[in-house]
Formats: sequence, C-alpha cells, structure tokens
Amino acid sequence: MLMPPPTHTSTLVVNTPAEITEFNAGAFKKHLQSSLTKEHQQVELHMQKTRKIDSSGLGALIFLHRLMGSRSGSVRLLQTSREIQQILEITCIAQLFEIYR
Repeated sequence: MLMPPPTHTSTLVVNTPAEITEFNAGAFKKHLQSSLTKEHQQVELHMQKTRKIDSSGLGALIFLHRLMGSRSGSVRLLQTSREIQQILEITCIAQLFEIYR
C-alpha cells in the first residue's frame, strides 16, 4: 500500500496503546483532546502496537473522527494490524479514515 505523505506541524502524531478497550478508551479520548491544539488539522494514529479494540475503542475512534471533522480536519490510521483492519471493515468504520497498513 502507498505510504502517506510526510507529516507537517499541523499534524498531531499519536502512538496508540496495545489495547483500546472499555478500560482505557475514556483516558485515550481525554489524552487526544488535551493534546490537540488549534493548529492541528490532522491526527495520525500509529497503531503498530494495537492488537485489541472493542466497541469502546471504536467509539473513541469515531469520537476523534467527529471532533476533527468539526475542525475541517482529518484522521489517518497507520500501521494497523490485519485483525484491527478486519474489525474496522466489518463495522464499516474503515470508510471514515485514511488507512495505511
């Protein structure tokens, strides 16, 4: 798959945890919100470590998508595992994001 263009200063880069589940999705959302500045027009989630995501984690991704959409921004998911990619596709959430494996 094609690699994304280089990031810019208007991009927030976040390394996601090994799991995004009901146990940490709220903290993950708060971390994202507190890390964003008004200059950020794009968020890149580097998901190479993430191996598990549940409905709360998917909700956090949708929250981020809506938040960035309200700012006319976007979200990219990078280095998603095959398992995470399948979950995103099955739930039709993949269509909300630019995804680079």
